[in-house]
Amino acid sequence: MMWPSIALLTFVTLQRLGELVLAQRNTAALRARGAREVAPEHYPMMVALHAAWIIGLWLLAPGRPVEPFWLAIFMGLQALRLWVLATLKDRWTTRIVILPGVPLVSSGPYRFLRHPNYVVVVGEIAILPLTFGLPGYATVFSLFNAAILHVRVKAENAALKSAMILK
Repeated sequence: MMWPSIALLTFVTLQRLGELVLAQRNTAALRARGAREVAPEHYPMMVALHAAWIIGLWLLAPGRPVEPFWLAIFMGLQALRLWVLATLKDRWTTRIVILPGVPLVSSGPYRFLRHPNYVVVVGEIAILPLTFGLPGYATVFSLFNAAILHVRVKAENAALKSAMILK
């Protein structure tokens, strides 16, 4: 039965495309308020990684059974993603954009984690392939994602410190 895997892949693909539109809109609005982007050089690699991850899943996952246990965890990650988006509102973007003089958000999931959105992404990169029974795929993309996030989190934390937003 192909429809469960196709439905899940369609959901994730549309979600990612919608997020790109939202991120572009929010980034433009933040820049209009005086924000600046930091460390943009890694962004194309991050987009390429996520695109390759989704394309690869479209090639490998259709027709594979959807594992209910992993699907439940993946859906839990979606709830956390919505919590992050609702908390950040117009400050959420896929780029590192610093708005000087504006304090960090410290409500919602940010009360518990400095980078909850990255926790969601790390989980999704691993869990969605596991949902389709693809542990090797999950491992390979998790390693690539870890490398990009290492660069990204380091750059973001440095930018926040230099803007005197993060102590």
